[in-house]
Amino acid sequence: MKIITTDAAPKAIGPYSQAIIENKMVYTSGQIPLVPETGEIVGGKDSGIKEQTKQVIENLSAVLAAAGSGLGDVVKTTCFLTDMEDFAKFNEVYAEYFIEKPARSCVAVQALPKGVKVEIEAVARISRS
Repeated sequence: MKIITTDAAPKAIGPYSQAIIENKMVYTSGQIPLVPETGEIVGGKDSGIKEQTKQVIENLSAVLAAAGSGLGDVVKTTCFLTDMEDFAKFNEVYAEYFIEKPARSCVAVQALPKGVKVEIEAVARISRS
């Protein structure tokens, strides 16, 4: 098992790793819309779901890159939204990044860390060493 850490994505805000590699697969922890350089929510707490989703996927992409993978290698995502009214707008941004259409679960949750609107975790193949 190999722990993945990168400064190109927000640091973990708890006792966990940004990602783990095991058997040529990378398992990411959930990414939320924090700007890596500041640790603040992109656009502030009142930012919209599209802006937050874009930042989440950029963070996820950075973690995957550090593991030798990428968005095109993702086989499964799990997505968490605090408001299913945001589902259509979330999907618009998600579809721009996940061209390969990995398997996905998307669920509503009562709350997410720091009061954000979206969190995404992924499982991906390692495409390069």
